[in-house]
Amino acid sequence: MANPVALSPGARAEALVRLGEGELDVLVVGGGVVGAGAALDAATRGLRVGLVEARDWASGTSSRSSKLIHGGLRYLEMLDFRLVAEALKERGLLLQLLAPHLVRPVPFLYPLRHRIRERPYVGAGVLLYDTMAAAAGTSRGLPHHRHLFKRRALREAPALRSDALVGAIQYWDAQVDDARHTMFLARTAVAYGALAANRTRVSRFLRQGERVVGAVVTDLETGDETEVRAKQVINATGVWTDDTQALAGTRGQFHVRASKGVHLLVPRDRINSRTGLILRTEKSVLFVIPWGRHWIIGTTDTDWTLDKAHPALSSKDITYLLEHVNSVLATPLVPEDVEGVYAGLRPLLSGEAAETSKLSREHLVAHPVPGLVVVAGGKYTTYRVMAKDAVDEAARGLDEKVPDCVTQRVPLLGADGYPALWNSRHNLAESSGLHVARIEHLLNRYGSLVHELLAMVAADPSLGEPLPSSDDYLRVEAVYAVTHEGARHLEDVLARRTRISIESWDRGVDAAQTVVELMAPHLGWDQAHRDREVHHYLKRVAAEREAQQQPDDQTADAVRLGAPDIIPVH
Repeated sequence: MANPVALSPGARAEALVRLGEGELDVLVVGGGVVGAGAALDAATRGLRVGLVEARDWASGTSSRSSKLIHGGLRYLEMLDFRLVAEALKERGLLLQLLAPHLVRPVPFLYPLRHRIRERPYVGAGVLLYDTMAAAAGTSRGLPHHRHLFKRRALREAPALRSDALVGAIQYWDAQVDDARHTMFLARTAVAYGALAANRTRVSRFLRQGERVVGAVVTDLETGDETEVRAKQVINATGVWTDDTQALAGTRGQFHVRASKGVHLLVPRDRINSRTGLILRTEKSVLFVIPWGRHWIIGTTDTDWTLDKAHPALSSKDITYLLEHVNSVLATPLVPEDVEGVYAGLRPLLSGEAAETSKLSREHLVAHPVPGLVVVAGGKYTTYRVMAKDAVDEAARGLDEKVPDCVTQRVPLLGADGYPALWNSRHNLAESSGLHVARIEHLLNRYGSLVHELLAMVAADPSLGEPLPSSDDYLRVEAVYAVTHEGARHLEDVLARRTRISIESWDRGVDAAQTVVELMAPHLGWDQAHRDREVHHYLKRVAAEREAQQQPDDQTADAVRLGAPDIIPVH
């Protein structure tokens, strides 16, 4: 088990210095789930590893997924058995060993609409799904699916219209806080020796003839440049893959297309159900996913060619999702019920099909020029396999023999001891003075690292108080995000270390000033800097709200771009 090293401001500064010294075995570009996973994979093989990210950990696609760890039930219908089997194996590893503090089971109800033909067809698919999970040896902890008659289905989900189903099938998958999971991957990689720095952009690649031998990286906080020498560079930049490849003067053997997936958050009491829902649409499937005090409703699957950093929602997106979910609800949702929104871009491997929903969810790894590996495509659940394949390819370009991947046996920080601590949560509550519900919340976000936060609360009891208008989160979490989790800006805390920006009715506006004051001493911010952080965040929220009133992608994108990043990346 690795020692829990902090992603502190000092650790970042030291990493930037050390990145410029000597030569790395592998430099990973991109701090999403695949890049962070590749850094962990390489570090646990004993390689000297660097990881750089132009924005924040998981700031792109990896914080804007449907938050599901799943096999992809609908891929069975496409006869993509290998992809489903691979994903189900990874689901089991995450639930049982790698991240039990971050990944947990969630039930879904599949309403049946037709009396004769549908139940055998869907039932066979779900049975195969469960059987494949069992065959992988990683289904322990998830109940088996079950068939429900209409009356029992309506007891599970009273919100459903009586005429919207003739019965149902209930099955189990899993969910994750994607942004926290990705950050934990980066932090665990650092615990195993990786040098990691967010807000650090690759300006250009270093070349020796045809070969890529490293990169020049720019610290976007200071403007300082560092030459990072590396025997192999892995491009894991998701929807930015083609842009990163262009820096090396090559586009490689495949291209990545962005597909926009939109999600809405509505309060839990707006849909009376004990289970999530999965609904078939004309193009794909729609999920209604339990998420704390909310439901996440998503997603869409539409081509996106506009700003990649901040894909915007339009009123058309919201109308589409509400119309589909309302088709089965006894009490329809209205736009005013929508408290939070977010959109993510899936990096799909470009194919011949016109519809993005038909493009490949599978991943590819290539070595377009010597010294540069590119990995793209895939789905969140299979990040570990993608990372392994990328590091395997990089290892082929290294002179020495590189050990095999071991990440299937390497728990993330916070995983070790989590089940025992969960069983002891009442004792933790008593000794810390916090309510047991607070301890449960902390355990499901930090796992066994909870002791680090409780020690901070013991030293300063005011940190045990909740944040304004964001009662689920404590003041200590804002401080810890800076001192241990690499947060550099207000948005990092409100949008990714916590999920206040999508879970709170005001999207974090009321908490912004308090969080900035908690962050400031640890980042050396003066009053002008504090004011600028709050100003930028309020502009972001206003722009998002205005964008979702716009009729289409083009107008929504133009409005959202009215709130620029606090640190320009270009």
